[in-house]
Amino acid sequence: MIVRIFDSDIYSGVLFYQQKWKISQLMKRTYLGEFEEIVLLTVAVMEGQAYGVALMNEITEQTGRDVRLNQVHSALQRLEEKGMVKSALGEPTAERGGRRKRLFTVSAYGHRTLQEIQEVRVGFWSRLVNPFRLSVQIN
Repeated sequence: MIVRIFDSDIYSGVLFYQQKWKISQLMKRTYLGEFEEIVLLTVAVMEGQAYGVALMNEITEQTGRDVRLNQVHSALQRLEEKGMVKSALGEPTAERGGRRKRLFTVSAYGHRTLQEIQEVRVGFWSRLVNPFRLSVQIN
């Protein structure tokens, strides 16, 4: 039902459409690619100690993938643009020649997104009729 706010039905219809579009844009969920999801999850696991090289090393160790630093930085930039991570410069350290690390943390929106992803995956896994089993065939 459209409530008439103005004398013109056409104008109120346009206004209603514009408000509906804004609401749908606010409610639209941002989807992540697999690598962005892994980076976001790794930032969460590292609890405030996440920076480029440490993330690269942790992802390589946990996944067995060859990960390059520029891939991690690109994913972090996209996640920050989406509002899922925040960054701040840490304190200068002697080991880095006085340079500061950019440390990443997961935002509330990022936590919500990870929780939604986990719920979807758990839902699908719980519906598997025959879960994958490790089996070895001996000929």
